[in-house]
Amino acid sequence: MGRLTFFCGLAFLFSCTQQVQQGSPFDDPYLYNKTVKKLNDVVLENNFPPMIAARNYAYANIAAYECMAAGDSSLLSLSGRIKHMPAMPKPISPDQIDYSLAAILACIKVGNAVTFPEGSMMGFYEEILEKADSLGVSSEVVKASMIFSDSIGNAVLRWSKSDNYAQTRSASRYEVTNSIGRWVPTPQMYASALEPHWREIRPFVLDSASQCKPGAPPVFSLDKGSVYFNSLMEVKTIVDSLNAEQKHVAAFWDDNPFKMNVVGHVMFASKKFSPAGHWMNIVGIAANRAGADFPTTVSAYTYTAIALFDAFISCWDEKFRSNYIRPESAINKYIAIEWRPYIETPPFPSYTSGHSTISAAAAEVMTSFFGDEMSFTDTSLLEFGIANREIKSFRKAAQEASISRLYGGIHYRFDLDSGNVAGAKVGQLVVKRLLRKG
Repeated sequence: MGRLTFFCGLAFLFSCTQQVQQGSPFDDPYLYNKTVKKLNDVVLENNFPPMIAARNYAYANIAAYECMAAGDSSLLSLSGRIKHMPAMPKPISPDQIDYSLAAILACIKVGNAVTFPEGSMMGFYEEILEKADSLGVSSEVVKASMIFSDSIGNAVLRWSKSDNYAQTRSASRYEVTNSIGRWVPTPQMYASALEPHWREIRPFVLDSASQCKPGAPPVFSLDKGSVYFNSLMEVKTIVDSLNAEQKHVAAFWDDNPFKMNVVGHVMFASKKFSPAGHWMNIVGIAANRAGADFPTTVSAYTYTAIALFDAFISCWDEKFRSNYIRPESAINKYIAIEWRPYIETPPFPSYTSGHSTISAAAAEVMTSFFGDEMSFTDTSLLEFGIANREIKSFRKAAQEASISRLYGGIHYRFDLDSGNVAGAKVGQLVVKRLLRKG
C-alpha cells in the first residue's frame, strides 16, 4: 500500500511522508515487530498477569516513540499531552543519531527493566548492536544512538516509578466474604483475587479510573424471569451446547497466560499470550498488512498499548466496586455442582468483562490508524496449536473477543455489553486526546 496517511473524519497528527532518517538500515518495521514480540515472549514465559503485561508494553513502546518523536517533526511528543508526563531529554548530537536504532534500543532496555528475570531482553540488545556492526553503521552513530536511547529510557523509567505500581505491591489483599452474589475464588486454582488495587494505578489519558464508569450490573436474583437468572441460564445453556465454531472462538480468544490443568492427581500449567499480548500481536499483523512504515508501526504499538493500559484500570475500577459473582460459582452453588465452563474462569470478579473492555479500547485506536475495513488473518495463536481466524475489522475482532467470554462460560452477556461500551469510550478518549490534531 506504500506509506499511510490515516484519517477518521478529522486529520490525525501523524504524517507518514517523512522518514526519520533516510537510508537508516534500522528503519525497518519488521525489526520493530520482532522487538515487541521478544518482549511479548518474555512477558509470557514469566507469567505476568494481563494488566501488568499491559504496563510493560506501554512504557517500553512509549520510550521507543519518544526516540522517534525527537527526530521526526511529524510526531509530537507525548510529554504534556499525557498531562503528568515530564519533558523528555533532547538529543545532544542530533545529526549523529539513528533514531530508529535508538527507538529499538529504548524499547528493549525499558522492556528489560520492567520485566524479570534480570537481563531477559539484553541478549536481543546485543544482537541489535551486532547487526549495526555487520551493516557498517559507524561507531559514532551507534554510540550517539545508545546515549540518546538511554537518556529517553531512563526518563521514562523515572516517570513510571510514580504511577503507584510499587505501592500496590504491598497493598492489602482482597477479603472474600460469603455475601450473596459476591465474587469468590473459582476452580481450578481457587486463587486469590488478582490485582484488587489496580484501579489505584495512575492512568495515562483517563482523568480518573472511574471516568468511563459503566452502570451497575443487574441485581443478583434467582427468581425465574429476573434479568440475572435469565442471564445465568443463558451461560449454562450456551456452554452445554457449543458448536465447533463457538469452541474455536472461545479457545482462540481465551488468552489465559497461566491456565491450570488438572489430570487426575496431576496439576500443570500451560501458557498463552494475555489479552494485551494478543493485541500487541494484532498491531504487528495489521502494520504488516497495511505496509506501514517504521514511524507508523511504532506509533500504532504505542497508542494501542496506552489504550490497553487505561482500559485495564477502568475495568478493574468497576470489577472491585461491584465484586460480582462469576457464572461458574452461581451455577455450582444453585444449579449444578459439577458444571464447568469451557475455559478456565480467571481469578477476579465478573463485572465487567476485561477482555471486552480492553479489546474495544484497542480496536478504536487501531481503527484510527488503519481504518474500519482492514481484514486480516490473525495468526497469533498458531504457535500454541490453535488455528488462525479470519478477521474483518478491528472492531469485529473486539466483538469476537468479547463474545468468546460467553462461549467460554466465564461471563454473562451484560458483562460483555457494559465492557464493550466502556472500552470503546476509553479508546475514543485516547484518539481524541492524543491522536487528533488540535
